[in-house]
This record gives sequence, C-alpha cells and structure tokens, in this order.
Amino acid sequence: MTSNLDQQLKAKRVSSRKRQRDGMRSYFTPNKKKHNCSPVTAEHRLQVDNQETAQEQQHALMADNQHNEYYSDEEDLFGDYDSIACDSSFLAKLEDVEQNFKQCCSTPSRDAEKDGTTNKGHTSAQYSDVNRLIYPETDFTALKQTEKSNDAKRPCHTEINGHHFSSALMEDMFEDLPSSQLAFQQDNCKAASDLRTSEPAVLEYMGSAKSTTFVPSVIDNVQNSSDLEGKSEQRTVNPAFQKRMSFTEQLKKTLVGNAMVQMPQVSRTKAQKDAAVSEEISVAMQTMESSSVPDLGPFFGLPSKVKELIYKLRGIKDLYDWQKTCLTLDSVQQRKNLIYSLPTSGGKTLVAEILIFRELLCRKKDALLILPYISLVQEKIRGLASFGLELDFLVEEYAGSKGRFPPVKRRVKRSLYIATIEKAHILVNSLIETNRLDNVGLIVVDELHMLGDGSRGAILEMTLAKVLYMSKTTQIIGMSATLSNVQDLQKFLQADNYTSDFRPVQLKEYVKLQDVLYEIDPKEEECFRLSRHLKVEYSSNMQKMDPDHLIALVTEVIPVNSCLLFCPTKKNCENVAEMICKYLKKVFLQHREKEKVNLLNELKSVGNGTMCPVLKRTVPYGVAYHHSGLTSDERKLIEEAYSAGTLCLLTCTSTLAAGINLPARRVILRSAYVATDFLKRSQYKQMVGRAGRAGIDLSGESILILQERDKQLAKELVCKPTENCYSNLLHDNGKGMLCLMLSLIGLSITRTLGEIRDFLSCTLFSVQEEQICREKCLWDIVKDSLDFLTQKGLVKTAAGKEEDALLEVTMLGRATFKGSIDLTNCDVLYRDLSRGLEGLMLNSFLHLIYLVTPYEMVTQCKPDWMIYFRQFTQLTAAEQKMSTAIGVPESFIARKASGQSVKKAADSVAVNRLYLAFVLLSLLKETDLWTVADRFRLTRGFVQNLLSSSSAFCSCVLHFTEELEEFWSYKALLAELTKRLTYCVNAELIPLMEVAGVLEARAKQLYGAGYKTLAHLANADPMLLVQSIENLSKRQAHQIVASSKMLLTEKAEALQEEVDELLTLPHDLPSLSLGAI
Repeated sequence: MTSNLDQQLKAKRVSSRKRQRDGMRSYFTPNKKKHNCSPVTAEHRLQVDNQETAQEQQHALMADNQHNEYYSDEEDLFGDYDSIACDSSFLAKLEDVEQNFKQCCSTPSRDAEKDGTTNKGHTSAQYSDVNRLIYPETDFTALKQTEKSNDAKRPCHTEINGHHFSSALMEDMFEDLPSSQLAFQQDNCKAASDLRTSEPAVLEYMGSAKSTTFVPSVIDNVQNSSDLEGKSEQRTVNPAFQKRMSFTEQLKKTLVGNAMVQMPQVSRTKAQKDAAVSEEISVAMQTMESSSVPDLGPFFGLPSKVKELIYKLRGIKDLYDWQKTCLTLDSVQQRKNLIYSLPTSGGKTLVAEILIFRELLCRKKDALLILPYISLVQEKIRGLASFGLELDFLVEEYAGSKGRFPPVKRRVKRSLYIATIEKAHILVNSLIETNRLDNVGLIVVDELHMLGDGSRGAILEMTLAKVLYMSKTTQIIGMSATLSNVQDLQKFLQADNYTSDFRPVQLKEYVKLQDVLYEIDPKEEECFRLSRHLKVEYSSNMQKMDPDHLIALVTEVIPVNSCLLFCPTKKNCENVAEMICKYLKKVFLQHREKEKVNLLNELKSVGNGTMCPVLKRTVPYGVAYHHSGLTSDERKLIEEAYSAGTLCLLTCTSTLAAGINLPARRVILRSAYVATDFLKRSQYKQMVGRAGRAGIDLSGESILILQERDKQLAKELVCKPTENCYSNLLHDNGKGMLCLMLSLIGLSITRTLGEIRDFLSCTLFSVQEEQICREKCLWDIVKDSLDFLTQKGLVKTAAGKEEDALLEVTMLGRATFKGSIDLTNCDVLYRDLSRGLEGLMLNSFLHLIYLVTPYEMVTQCKPDWMIYFRQFTQLTAAEQKMSTAIGVPESFIARKASGQSVKKAADSVAVNRLYLAFVLLSLLKETDLWTVADRFRLTRGFVQNLLSSSSAFCSCVLHFTEELEEFWSYKALLAELTKRLTYCVNAELIPLMEVAGVLEARAKQLYGAGYKTLAHLANADPMLLVQSIENLSKRQAHQIVASSKMLLTEKAEALQEEVDELLTLPHDLPSLSLGAI
C-alpha cells in the first residue's frame, strides 16, 4: 500500500537529505526514530527499516539525476520536508485503526442487545461508546482489537477520557508539521473543540478533503430523539459510517489537496535574479575577506547586474585591459591605498566607480567621491542616480550650499557622497566629530594633482591627512592624468602606484609656425618634425583678419566632425567665434538646421526673451563660445548641443578642459598663453587630452599655434615632464597651516603642540619640508601659527610646559572652523554680525544680504557710482538708514557720483559689499539675471558667480552662528535666505530645481506641463516627458526621472531614520536598581 500511495502522489524530493528531528518525538515521527514508542517486533522493525533504506536510495538517485530539473508547484509537494508517505510503519498503524473503527461501527453492541435498548432514545452509554470510537487509547500504535467472545459486558475499548487524549494527540501532531500548515491546523482543531463543547448531542468529525487537518471524517446526521419516536425498535447504523472514506484514502486526498493549493503569484524570473544577485554579493564579500582567494566573482567581486547596468546606461560592453589589470592589483584586493594615473579619456573614472560599487554593495560601507568643480559634481549625480536606484544605495550631493553636516546616519542603505573639495573637508570634519569616520570605507579623489593648486590644494591635503590619521580602515584612491613626483604622493598617502600611457584613441600632437605644421617628437633633436604645409587661399582681408589660419584649420574637420578652439581670454573666445562665422560658407547654415533653430529658441527662453547677440549670429553656423561669462542655463544648453552634434565648433577657455568631458576630433590651442601666463605642462596636457573621441574617432589631433618668439618655450612645454605637485599649507601666508591647526584642536584630534607636530609628520608638507621650507623648521612654523591663533582669540592655552600645555578652542574658534570661515575675516564677520543685532532691519532682505555677501568678491567689482547713487535713491527710508549705520551714508555716494572730493572716506570693503548687496537684492526681487546684469553693467557670468558664491557663504555663516549663542536670532533667518539665494526663483519652482540638472528654464517648462512637485517628476514617464517638454531628449528625460527618484528616496529615508531614532528605546534609560527594591 505504501508503495502504491507513493506512486499515486508522485512527490519528487529535490534533496535527498532528510531533516534530523531527534529531539522531537510524536505520532508523525518515522518509526525508526521512535524505537521506544512502539511495541512492534524486532523482525517487523527490521523489515520496515530495510524498506525505508531502499526508498531513500531511490529518492537520492532521483535527486542526483534531476537536481537541475525544473519542478512545478504540483510536483514538488513539500520541498525539503520529510514525507510521511514513505513511512510504512505509520501507514500500517493507520490501517489497524481503520479496521478497528469499521468493526466497531458495523457490529451491534452486545450491551445494547442484552439491555434491550432501542432507538427511541440515546443513552449515555451510547454516547460513551461513540466517544471511545473517536478517541482511542493513548498508545496509538497498540490499539486493542474487539474480542469475538460473548462477554457482553466487555467494551470494545478500555475506558479513557476522550477529550484529553484528543488534545494530546493534536499537540503531538503539530510538533512536526511545517510552519506553513501549523496555524491552519490549530484553527481547525479549535473549531472542532468548540463544536463539541456547544453541541454535545452531535458528534461530528471536523475534516474534509480540502483541509489538511488529520481528524477522521465525520459522523453526521445523528437524529435527535424526537425524530426517532414511534419508529420500530431496530438498530440502524448511520450511513455516514458506511460511506466514510478510509484513513489512507483521506490522507492521500489531503496531501494532493495541499499540493494543488494556489500560492501567491511571484515572478520566478525576478525571484531568481534577486536570489542570484544576493548570492553573488555574499560570495564577493567572502572573497574580499580572504585576499588569498584568486576568484573575484562574476564581475570583479560584484554581481553581474552591475556589468549589465554599465552596458545599459553607459554603452560599455567590456573593459580595457589596463582597467582589468588595475582592478585585480594586489593593492586593490588587499584594500591598500592606491594612486593611478593615465592620459585624459583613458577610462580612469570607470575604475573608480567599480571600486565604489564594491564598497557600497559588498562591504556595506559608505563612500566619498571628491571632485574639483560644482559642475562635475552635478554631472556625476545625474550619471550615478540610475545606478543607485537599481543597486539600492543613495547618492547625496555636497556642493555649493547643499549637504547635511553631519550626514544622516543610515541604518540600512549605504550612501555615496559626491562632494567638492571644500564640502568634502567639512563633511570629514563632521564625521570625525561624531565618531563616524569609519563608516566611510572608501574615499576617491579625482584630479589628485589639485593638491598643488593653492588654497584648494591645502584644503584637500588637510582632508586626506585627517583621514589617514584618524581611520585605519578607510581606503584612499587617487587618480589623475598629470602627475610627476608620484613618489612624494605615495609616501604621503602610504599608497601603491599604477601608471599606464594607454589611450583608447591615438593622439597626434602638432605645432604650427606660420603656415607649416610640425609633428611633436621628443626623440628629435629639435623636438619638432616637419609634417606638411598648409594650403590656404586667403584674400588680403582674410589674411589680415585671420593671420593664424584658424578658419582653414577648423574647416578641415567641421561640420562633419567636432573641434575645440582654446583661446587665452574670454573676450577672445567671442571675437574668434564671430570672425570664423563671418567667413564660413552658407552651406554650414544647412547642417542640422532644425536642431540649431531649436537651440536658439531655448537660449532665448532661458534669457526670458533675451539672447546674447554673439550666440545669435554664430549658432546658425554651428559655432558657439564657452566660458565662465555664460549663465548656468546657457552653458548647459551649449554643452548638450555640442555633445549631440548640433554644434561642431566651440571657442573656449582652459576651464573647459578641467571641467565637463567634451572630446573633439581636433583640438586647437589659439595661443601658448592663458591670459598673460605661459602654459603649464599640466594645462597643456589637459587641453590636448580632449582630442579623440573613443568609439568614434580612430585618432585625435592637437595643434598648438606658436609665434617665433615662443618657439624655445614651446619645446620645453611639450617635451619636459609634468610640473611637480607641492604642498600648499604655507600658501597665502600660511593660511592652510592655521586652518589645519585650528580644526585639529577643535576636533580634539590633537591637544598639545607635541601632538600637532606628530600629526604634521603625516602630511605632504612633512614629506616635502626640505624642498618648500628652507627658512624655518617645522617646529618654528607650528609655534608661530599657535601665536597667531591665540592673538586672534581663536585658541587658548592652559598652564604647563610649552610642548605639553593643553590647547582648546574658544567659542569663536569653534564657530570659525565649523563654518569654514577664512581666518583673516572671522573677526570682521563676528563684528558685523554683532553690530547687526543692534539694529537688524527685518522689513527687507537688504541687511541680511549685506551680511552674507562674500568678502573675497569685493575686489572683483568696481562700483559704477552713477548706478550706485540711482539704486540708493530707490531704497526705502529704513534701507537708507541701514546703509548709514554700516558706514555708507548717502552724502558719500552722492559726492562720488558727482565727481566731488570726499572729506571723510568710507570703509572701501563696506562700500563695495553694499554695492554687491544691491545686485543680489535686485536678483531676489526680479529673478531675471539678464535684466539685473544690464542694469548694473556687469556680465551675466559675474552675476551668476556672485549669486552662487553668496549662497555658499550664507550657508557657512549659518553654521558660524549656530555655534555662538548670542547669534541665535540669525539661525532661522539665514536658513531661509540660503534657500532663496541657492535657487533665486519663484517659490513654486524650488522643489523642481532641487533635482540635479534641472535649472530655471527647464523648471518652468516642467511646471507648465503639470509636473509641479518632486513626486510628480519621480513618478513621471520619461517618454511622456519627451512629448510634453520641448527640446528634451530621451537621455535627459531618463536622467531627470532617475535623479528625482533618488532625491525623493533620500528624503524619505532621512525622515524614516528620524522616526526610527525617536522610537528607539534609549540605552541609558533610568531603571529601578535592585538595591532600592
């Protein structure tokens, strides 16, 4: 019977392993595991064991042969659970119970015959007999058979408490049931118990074929006494007893019913993919824990989904050989610090991103990516948002006025912080202060050569030195295209080095002297080798206008291919663009004419109906200029148009080479100078590195136009090695050193001069001390810096020996380093804020704007006194009174405007700051940058820079005031002002402009199309966006939606973290001590 039942069920076991339950004993436990529970003979037990062993071998063979076979829900009944269908001893017991039950139900009761009991009524003895049928003896495996003697007084079964036995049986039954069935079983048994309690006259089995409850199926239709009165005194047996299904049949039907139950519909493909990703991440984590394991997993220790996303979002199907080599370096696998350098466009960024993904997904640590410019941060935010959504990590922006300090502490998701150099320093400080620096497992620095870039280099050096000193688990990766003294940087960062000269596209470098092109060859004695003569057919007028033959050089490649033309100044960019267009043929107007018309309309839209006259004349020819004088909207539109091929020529300054990646077929350097300074080797390599577009061009060309007088300098430029990178802690009278010491004391990293000296031994300055500081030793510099900080009132010294005296920051000192305020201006800022409290004007933004106007912008603008006076006369009486209070009275401005001499000079810093405050106030009132720029006769690029600098400085002043209790009133005011200066648009557009890549013009389009909130954008259909928004490409639409989803997720996660923190039980909650009881 057992084999037949097994064949009927066709239950295929996927695994041959049987789960051990030696600690549990029940009536469902196979007989071989209950040697003391059943009185069966040894011969019978041996026979049963042999049968089970054979069946298990058969199942094991089936599992081995069909392990990879697909099993449907109907076939795999129980998965890895033990099957009772193969337990012959248990089925035999069921057969014994069945036979007893049938005999008892079919044989008339001898007690009834002897006593003459009729069906007129049911005696208590009858109910007792039926109870005995339903609830047999406690020893389920040793039920006694009814004797065939005539002893009428002997019952079929011994007298027991039926209800007690039922409960015990049910409890034992449940012990070995799968958890998925346990709750359902208990509910059914409870229902049966309630029924017996409420209706004792009706004994009913609570079982059905659709249920999994193992209780005998029912005795129904027990007629009550009123229905039986007056009928013949003949014993009848309830038909339900005769028609009742056998135990074995019911068990079989129940098991099959279980298998047919519909499970929740889940996509098998999705479940399998999720399981595969989880398994691969687990393998990668184990691999990274053991560096000796050579297998790095499916994709350099990452799940294969990452490779698929790189192909889907970047179009990169495979890595370059150098990238594979770099990712498998021992230093990478052992998480050592690493510096790697390659030529521009070699693919450095992708390696860094893969390492970041490994840190986020495999090691479950946060990561920090440091970039030099805000535009690069925003570009990277847009590019990585889609990865974050797919791989379940957050991408947070730290640039300008954006970023939280300290960042939100995530309990589940990991974060990738993308920051500028300045914001990265503040972020690291906040993490050190909150003891969370170890949460950041990886820091990647792009353009590592920025260490040698003045004050910004000093900030970067401070950041990396603190990480090296405070965290032994944080890995640092530095990358650059231009590095010379790598050994110094290796010693500073305690890092390995990887270098390659790989370029995906071959670069050919040329110089032009007069009308001859020479190819650069360092092996030649003269460094130049003749290449070809230019064939130009210029009129005398053209030769006069274009003596460098720029038109001939660019028309060799445009409009089919692209070209970048670097110019020494911003004005020269505009002049050269116009000059070239003046002599281009009309055929250039027909190339992508429709796209260029759309671009002109967009440029006009972002200018609120106004457009730059130069762009208006050059864009139809596919030419535009690119420099800091453009607004953010204009710059973004021009960059996108150039990338799409709508524009084929950009005349630009050197800042484009250090910013967003815009490659070209040919790069031309209009001059060997940047402004009045001769090119540096690093600048030259960055600019010519833009030549050659991977996947498009087979080679790239660069042409440096020289004058005869610069020939010797040019030889040194193109042949000499890259300039060395030196520490800048002593740059600008040692400001970097002062800031570093102040933050070290404020963060309690060091508390004495001796500890400060020990810390400085971990800096790049210490490595290069003999080269950059020959006049003073390190100890003297430290003491002089401490004296300056003490005189400024930023640091105070406790009593003790000079080297061991304890140091601590004052309240002003803490506010200064927390707000990242320039040390030369911290006392001035404190004085201005204190004076402001005496008569703060709140009926206008002017006073607050004046207080947050950057001090460093003062020297970049010379006031136009007539405009100054005109704007002053339009102020309200309260605003004019405020102007007088800060030291700029109307009489002074009037005299300057009329050209009269001034008897009492005013503070020039206050005068210039107020003039810039007038510009910012006009922006807040009108939000039209073009109109404001024309009104004050300033370039729109300068006005844009003023606005962004003011919003960043306002954020710094906010952090400054938060540390000083007397400035409590500024907190709320400056928080609102920071938001207004950051976006400078109408309030309804601010939620849209929070999305990376959405500027004012695009925000207006989205708002007009009905996308008015962040939630609208996050749930938008990219294809519908393309149809609704004019001149929006599919790629841009997908980036906007992805960035919106990421920002919405980040905000939701931050709120959830706050909720969890509020609901978390405090670890130091007071409790009643045992001694007080």
